[in-house]
Amino acid sequence: MNRHFSIICIGILLLLLCGHTFAHKASDSYLRFKVGDGIIQGQWDIALRDLDYAIGLDSNGDGRITWGELRARHHAVTEYVFSRLKVRSIDARCWHQAPEHLVDHHTDGAYAVLRFAMTCPDATNTFEVAYDLLFDLDPLHRGLLQVDHDGQIQTGVLSPEQRKIRVDFENPAPWREFLQFGKEGVWHIWIGFDHILFLISLLLPAVLCWQTGRWLPQHSLRLALWEVLKIVTAFTIAHSITLCLAVLGFVSLPSRWVESVIAASVLVAALHNLYPIIHTRLWIMTFFFGLIHGLGFASVLIDLGLPGQSLAIALAGFNLGVEAGQVVIVGIFVPLAFLLRRTRFYQRYMLNFGSVLIAVIAFIWLMERSMALDFGLWA
Repeated sequence: MNRHFSIICIGILLLLLCGHTFAHKASDSYLRFKVGDGIIQGQWDIALRDLDYAIGLDSNGDGRITWGELRARHHAVTEYVFSRLKVRSIDARCWHQAPEHLVDHHTDGAYAVLRFAMTCPDATNTFEVAYDLLFDLDPLHRGLLQVDHDGQIQTGVLSPEQRKIRVDFENPAPWREFLQFGKEGVWHIWIGFDHILFLISLLLPAVLCWQTGRWLPQHSLRLALWEVLKIVTAFTIAHSITLCLAVLGFVSLPSRWVESVIAASVLVAALHNLYPIIHTRLWIMTFFFGLIHGLGFASVLIDLGLPGQSLAIALAGFNLGVEAGQVVIVGIFVPLAFLLRRTRFYQRYMLNFGSVLIAVIAFIWLMERSMALDFGLWA
């Protein structure tokens, strides 16, 4: 029974690690509408790396997309993206005019910017947006929508599960936006494998105690849960602080620097399980690195550029979603770890081998992010 249970648990761990190893990095596009007088003024920001993956932009294959290469594919870009965006008023479909092509930089790289207008006589207060960009190529892709109508803002998140959003300024429902961004927060941490591996690296020794130069099983469930609570609380408070500060514009650091330090935090946490230095106050290290992880969470909302009340709704929903996703991970992992803590399997394979494997993956991420390399291990 114990052997089979152990095999199942290590299988879950390996699936988690391997699933991330071959996963594509999640992508977002940013779609902004300004509605007035039967015309929708639009701006659509799409990552150049996503367009290159979808239709090919890098004609000479040197790994860099120049303005000349993008300009040569303007017509192809227009055809591709607008075949995957439909806006419909009550009675008829809206038609777009030829877009203006620009380039801008977001926190995660260069984006093609398409500015356009849509003729939509009946789309004054109510219309529907149907979005299907990249879903066939990247199921992790999200379209982040912002609609401005005479200063009133509505937002939404388009995904493979929700490809249509009804915009209704006559009957606004802020709770829907809250739930959408809450769901996005849950999804964001579940696909944020660097955040997950950091948390698991910290939780692996939480059901053990360091005595006589080695890890021994924790005898008390109460003490184990207390250790878990301190770690999770420190991580939650820390990343919530910097998430809010970054989204509100008080803190801004280069994305490459932030992502590199996040990778380093995973590496340090995994190596600490093998050569522990901090034996009783692991929450201090957790809090310090949690501040950096919060900056990583913030990029989605920063690039959306929401004002006022919409920002507060999105930030609250997103942050609570992140916490809910984190609670699910902890709730699944900790009971299994506590049941297995006395087994040789847990200490040799889950703690030691698992930490080595996490450290190797984190080291590769660190090299990729800090030196702009690509080993094909997306994170």
